[in-house]
Amino acid sequence: MAESRRWSSRLAAAWRRLIGNQQMALSVLAVVIGAASAYGAIGFRLAIDAIQLVFYGSPSEQVYSMAVALEWWHLLLAPAVGGLGIGLFVHFVMADRRPLGVAEVIEAGALRGGRMRLRDGIGAAIVSAASVGAGASVGREGPVVHLAATMASWVAQLLSLSRSMTMTLLGCAVASGVAASFIAPIAGVFFALEVVVGHYGLGAFAPVVVASVVGTVVARIHLGDFPAFVVPGAEIATFAEIPAFMLLGVVCAGVAVLLMAGIMYSNTVVKRLPLPGYLYPAVGGLAVGAIAAIWPEVIGVGYETTDLALGGSLGLGLLVVLVFAKIAATSLSLGSGFGGGVFSPALCIGALTGAAFGIAAATAMPEANANANAYALVGMGAVAGAVLGAPISTILIIFELTSDYTLTIAVMVAVSVATLIVRQTLGHSFFTWQLARRGIDIAGGREAAVCKTILVNELVSERFRAVDAELPIGELRALIRSVPDSEFYVTRPDGGLLGVLSLPEIKDVLFDPDADPTIRAGDLARLKPVALALDDDLDRVLRLFDTVDDAYLPVVDDGESRKLVGVVPQRDAMMAYNQALLRLRREERGET
Repeated sequence: MAESRRWSSRLAAAWRRLIGNQQMALSVLAVVIGAASAYGAIGFRLAIDAIQLVFYGSPSEQVYSMAVALEWWHLLLAPAVGGLGIGLFVHFVMADRRPLGVAEVIEAGALRGGRMRLRDGIGAAIVSAASVGAGASVGREGPVVHLAATMASWVAQLLSLSRSMTMTLLGCAVASGVAASFIAPIAGVFFALEVVVGHYGLGAFAPVVVASVVGTVVARIHLGDFPAFVVPGAEIATFAEIPAFMLLGVVCAGVAVLLMAGIMYSNTVVKRLPLPGYLYPAVGGLAVGAIAAIWPEVIGVGYETTDLALGGSLGLGLLVVLVFAKIAATSLSLGSGFGGGVFSPALCIGALTGAAFGIAAATAMPEANANANAYALVGMGAVAGAVLGAPISTILIIFELTSDYTLTIAVMVAVSVATLIVRQTLGHSFFTWQLARRGIDIAGGREAAVCKTILVNELVSERFRAVDAELPIGELRALIRSVPDSEFYVTRPDGGLLGVLSLPEIKDVLFDPDADPTIRAGDLARLKPVALALDDDLDRVLRLFDTVDDAYLPVVDDGESRKLVGVVPQRDAMMAYNQALLRLRREERGET
């Protein structure tokens, strides 16, 4: 281990001597990471093909066409058997005993400076490839993003890069992974900046663009210059259809909420089963197989089903049924512990929803000659944008698929409406909801993470005044007149905190000449004040100061005795916060 650290330090030192300019370094690394991420995406697809060959006898991406030729029992059992193997692998090999994906990339970027373990990335890629190959209704883009991000983080740690450069490198990896998946370089750039990096600064923008272009070029060389979906002619007959697209956005918001809630509900229900955790994916796989035995369109990532919806090959009744069947299959897959993403299923469900809406719109507005294909594309973007919380990059994916400016306007309308409704309803995208369910709040980002590293025992002051609860009002009055402090703490005989005396709150009684002389300090105190523990962090301190009007917060040794050991002045807390932010900014600029 020591030898490994010495080797890493030497490599980092050599790198700094070779590349003195940060932007030049990022440009070189962007090319390397862009290519590595694209090859990672290609390798991931090859792994899926190999596993699918084992389970279904064919590596073809035309999964639906392959599935309809199989016996019902084959479709029923394949996901269950795959789920059993995945459950055992996750339970005994994965560190956290759960699949990993885009949510973990967001968490690492917001709270850990982009630090991720390569071992986790490889393990998660194995789980996700096996999940897709076994027929689970999951996507392959999320796992590619996670794998690419872990490779970039490993390189950043190897070279001892600053947080700012590490985050940019993560953005490069994510952009390349998305671009290679969809042959959509512009969407890759904006997905990385929108979801992972969190800003559009020029310092990050240029390297991310380079990586995305490199990823696209590598994918086109090895996979061909073909878009992810077959997009037939789709056009808007008249701008009078814009209200219909707004209505479609509302419908897609409901579908997105149903999908996200279904995944979370499935996860809750599965965890209540009286079974070992490693059997959950097998149970979920059996349920998915039961759905696929009736509607094989739901199996796998759903690209062929999406193409059928975009091409107008499905009737209204089947479209509606498949919307709910695909939601159920995806919810059971992700909720039971299969690895994989939600991007492809969201696109498929959106295309099915839009196609069904388009047929209904054509019936209701025959004079507008509404094109169902256009509604399918718009629905695809609206559901995916709302679920992922990435409206800009989703709009750009549709634009790169169609190169149709007019249609993109309709996509913008529907995506905006759907995303707004989902955020107002749930307050989360799918990824931030996943984190919230694990008790992880990334709202404060890096600043909140820094605040969590500063503990109350570093801020506590012993300069406070305490009085006994039995102190008569006359003695209390004399004490306050002789001492300029505006706050006193009332304690029990054992030193436990009983309450706080705030001069503005008690002055009317304290200085009333007719006040009852038998009044004691404990009678005037504001009882059970909020208090801090020594191991609380600065983030909690700042949150509590937002809820009270006091200039100090008391600190107690534990929750039972509540012995008063000190106070934290608001001024000191704010000074510590400002100093932490200055250190963070210096770190982001690569300064020591």
